Amino acid sequence: MNPSQPIKPIVNPCAQPFWDATRQGKLMIQHCRQCSAHVFYPRLYCPECHSDRLSWTEIAGRGTVYSFTVVRNNAPSAFLAAMPYVVAIVRLEEGVQMCTNIVGCDPEEVRCDMPVEVVFDKIDDEFTLPRFKPAT
Repeated sequence: MNPSQPIKPIVNPCAQPFWDATRQGKLMIQHCRQCSAHVFYPRLYCPECHSDRLSWTEIAGRGTVYSFTVVRNNAPSAFLAAMPYVVAIVRLEEGVQMCTNIVGCDPEEVRCDMPVEVVFDKIDDEFTLPRFKPAT
């Protein structure tokens, strides 16, 4: 691992619309046209009814912290400069959960059930990461 290079996600074709949207500053999740379930992480079939009738829908990117941890040591070398940082599961208003980072506040301020909203962190011309900050 080269610490001077950012770590980038590996994108499969199923998830490409998600990453295309984040580059445009939009948060998209899948929606099942068969049973109306919201779906995240990107999949080929609905986890509720197994339909392949999934479409993409833009969401507001609001939710609450479901769970989190503060990384203070033993981070991979590419993340050393960011320590301490928060890795969290955010439950979005649509009911799906997303693994992300909480930014824009001291790690000691993060709490479960804290309202958060999406912000977009442009890594390069190819990737923009959705992260979350305390809601205003």
